[in-house]
Amino acid sequence: MHRDDDAVSPVIATVLLLAITVLLTSMVFVMMSSTLDTVEKADPKASVSVRALSNGYHVISITSIDQSLDPSKVEWAVVNQTAQSVKEHYGAVDDSDVYGTVGANISFHDRDAGWSLTKGDYFVVNCENLGCNSGNHYFQLVDTGSNTVLAKIRLPALES
Repeated sequence: MHRDDDAVSPVIATVLLLAITVLLTSMVFVMMSSTLDTVEKADPKASVSVRALSNGYHVISITSIDQSLDPSKVEWAVVNQTAQSVKEHYGAVDDSDVYGTVGANISFHDRDAGWSLTKGDYFVVNCENLGCNSGNHYFQLVDTGSNTVLAKIRLPALES
């Protein structure tokens, strides 16, 4: 009797190895594809506090925020709350004349210098120059990425 000790030819072995590799790769892809699906993020939520200073400035601090936000996607506004409700002053947080500028009518201070809007960051509003120190205005932050009002707080009147 003649016996053949070769188990599988090299061509069949290569085809089997390729088939196993493709099968394992496709299984990993199917398992991981559920984690790669785009999950909608919840709208951001924030709370702020305001403090009126005797020199005509108001400091609006972010006391809590559930996710850090890109300053280029956040807009601020100082809005008149009389019958007209007209936006008097508005802009983006990342504007060069607002972001980190000291002495401007409105400035944003990134406390952790992380180029993001996070807890502890604050705005300084010169209400004496802007005419918003009568108690008839409010400060508003809007996340344009989700079109959500993050905060809306009344600017208190200053004692004259």
